[in-house]
Amino acid sequence: MAEHATNPLDPNELFKHVQDSDELHVPRFIAPNSNGHIELPQPFKLEKPLFSMHTGNALIDNTIEPLDFKFTKYMAIELVAAILIAVLFVGLARALKGGAIARGRIRNMLEAILFYFRDNVARPCIGGHDADKFVPFLWTIFLFILACNLFGMVPWLGSPTASLATTGAMALVTFFTVMASAVSKLGPIGYVKSFVPHMDLSPGLKVLLVPMIFVIEVFGTFVKHGVLAVRLLANMMGGHVVLAVIVAFIEASAQSMWFWGVMPTSIIGATALSLLELLVAFLQAYIFTFLSALFIGMAVHPH
Repeated sequence: MAEHATNPLDPNELFKHVQDSDELHVPRFIAPNSNGHIELPQPFKLEKPLFSMHTGNALIDNTIEPLDFKFTKYMAIELVAAILIAVLFVGLARALKGGAIARGRIRNMLEAILFYFRDNVARPCIGGHDADKFVPFLWTIFLFILACNLFGMVPWLGSPTASLATTGAMALVTFFTVMASAVSKLGPIGYVKSFVPHMDLSPGLKVLLVPMIFVIEVFGTFVKHGVLAVRLLANMMGGHVVLAVIVAFIEASAQSMWFWGVMPTSIIGATALSLLELLVAFLQAYIFTFLSALFIGMAVHPH
């Protein structure tokens, strides 16, 4: 059992690299007294969770963690990401106040990102005069997801978007934004009617088809927002797990004659995969934001 627990290629060990935790795992030279483990303060943690999964499936039970209000590593990273975004873009807003021109490479880059999402994502996907109202929401979604993804590039931190709690919360925010915007634009009755397109059918066929189409469309609305969470989760978790496997080959071969062949190959492979993960970090943030804008546009302009 001891050998199995310390096997670097053991799935339980590999998934620890992408799971949330109530402690930070840092390089040992940063916290030598605790062997690289820094426990996070827990001012609100409950002794007995309000909710926990007991399906018998270890993957499901570990993915959906107990609701006990503990402060975790991913929460700390999200807090830092939010503060960094606020500092950067509040400073940019003050610099641009009164129609001033952005100065410096960083502020010009940040301004270009904002304009791109306004002109090439929000307005084409949402259209009309409604788009600009949702631009701040789309900016926030993209920047927060991107920041969380980029923190995952630091080996000993991890990405909060590799957690269902984070991606599910982001998908729920988009879902409620879509619902609220559609009801505000069309009214409750109008929004319900928008699920069924106008069809020139006989009364008999309408009685048969309209309820079926309505149920399918409502179900599809929930599914497509759920897919938002699952797509982001799978891409971020999958990439980090593969990276952990490649690096684990080094430790697994440490006592064998193959070490000097495996070690440089693993380093080169991990470097190449890290560059791919950097691309994925930007790409998945963009896809989530683009689909959110598309769903809003479909809801407020159903026809």
